[in-house]
Amino acid sequence: MSRLTAAFAKGHPALVCFVTAGDGDTAAILDALVAGGADVIELGMPFTDPMADGPAIQAANLRSLGRGTTTALIFEIATGFRQRHPDIPLVLMGYANPMTIRGPEWFAAECAKAGVDGVICVDIPPEEDEALGPALREKGVSPIRLATPTSDAARLPTILDGSSGFVYYVSVAGITGLQQAAQGSIDEAVARLKAATELPVAVGFGIRTPEQAAAIARVADGVVVGSAIVELVGEHDDNAPEIVREYVAGLAKAVHSARLATA
Repeated sequence: MSRLTAAFAKGHPALVCFVTAGDGDTAAILDALVAGGADVIELGMPFTDPMADGPAIQAANLRSLGRGTTTALIFEIATGFRQRHPDIPLVLMGYANPMTIRGPEWFAAECAKAGVDGVICVDIPPEEDEALGPALREKGVSPIRLATPTSDAARLPTILDGSSGFVYYVSVAGITGLQQAAQGSIDEAVARLKAATELPVAVGFGIRTPEQAAAIARVADGVVVGSAIVELVGEHDDNAPEIVREYVAGLAKAVHSARLATA
């Protein structure tokens, strides 16, 4: 069983947490996410033009790049994480340019060597899977696809074809961190996705509170929180790891107990 499969087979919904590589003491922050109860970690690859991201993650990208973060450093961070946490899935999330500029085969090989479990590439559409997907699958790394409120029945099979690990449902049509979809629309979308695939469905964008996370966890297989964590990193500098741990612990308690509360 892969680490990603195991993370979604614990008997409770999974908490998926995102942070930007190179923003703050990344190793300590990653350890804090695990200590707080995160089931899956998404590590953002900073990019100069993060078109899908809102102000918080844009600012994190600029802070990281300003500190000289490179793709090589990101893989060093990933390698260190894997050594410290052999069982927690790690997913790289970012944009095509850093992932393909040296060739998809190089990137996929580095992912495998560092112990990366999956990759989310925001700006390679599923119709262009050949740009990265085959190389990842060859190395046993899951290409994780995004579905959105505009992913209709005609396009959904293309999105799901070749995807693995989990499906990331972006619950709003827009950039990260600024708004949250109505719960009713999330319920309907998750039901539609689960009818189309056996992959776990994780829901993200705009989730900030334990109450919001619990409501989504009652219907989804996972809950993704990113911008709210990234904001804490930006606000608290050296104190961020402990503050992040406490915040994530509250989210994890809500997500992991959500279905018990409705049973």
